[in-house]
Amino acid sequence: MDPAHGFARIGDMSTLTPTPFAAIALAASDSRRSVGELLREWRMRRRMSQLLLATEAEISTRHLSFVESGRATPSREMVMHLAERLDVPLRERNALLVAAGYAPLYRERALDDPQLTAAREAVELVLRGHEPYPALAVDRHWNIVASNGALAPLIGDVSPALLSAPVNALRLSLHPEGIAPRILNWHAWRAHLLARLQRQIEASADRTLIELHDELAAYPAPPGAEAAKVEPMRHHIAVPLRVRTASGDLSFYSTTTVFGTPVDITLSELAIEAFFPADTQTAEALRLTRD
Repeated sequence: MDPAHGFARIGDMSTLTPTPFAAIALAASDSRRSVGELLREWRMRRRMSQLLLATEAEISTRHLSFVESGRATPSREMVMHLAERLDVPLRERNALLVAAGYAPLYRERALDDPQLTAAREAVELVLRGHEPYPALAVDRHWNIVASNGALAPLIGDVSPALLSAPVNALRLSLHPEGIAPRILNWHAWRAHLLARLQRQIEASADRTLIELHDELAAYPAPPGAEAAKVEPMRHHIAVPLRVRTASGDLSFYSTTTVFGTPVDITLSELAIEAFFPADTQTAEALRLTRD
């Protein structure tokens, strides 16, 4: 990957070609379920009682009960009001609207859509500005849609099959033919990724993420991986990624950046994973690669 144009090899944001409205596919799978059933499912997923949700939504418990049971049909505004209180993702809010008999509200554009030019340029600016440290942009399923030039040295020896689009960042990390054999704290990093993925599943109920979690959990430990143990965290501020590279053993902390107020589904599901050196040795090694 050309460090000056860090978007071509691993991912290309223009390859995301969503349907005009993102709810269509999801709504088809839930076509036989009422909006009340879906709202109740989201309420249970958020571990909220009818009384708590009704109080936060400033409606009567009786009305909410009628909506969930199908005895009352909520207005478009009520569907959106409840979805907001339940923190339902935009994609699933469209599914709720369709189930209630209304048109979906949120668009899903490809990232090369002219209306997303400013957002795309912002992602490119963040990725390039983060060099010489690795950074990548991922979609809701952890497929890499863009990356900077600092990522390439970390994945130079992985199986070519794992670099065929779509390239999944979690699979790339934990697959036996990916980075896994060079991850020095594989058990700790695996536990961190699976826990993070589980939290996403609880928040979104995404079927693809559930399948990905099951796949990753079934991967065997790489040959020579140190025995699973609880690592002392007193010297750490977060779980580090410790990986062996041609530049020596490197250690990183990661951060996640998302757009704050998206009303486009693609944008709401885009995240930038940026890796920072966890020690001076890593920082110096990466500075030398840039020089």
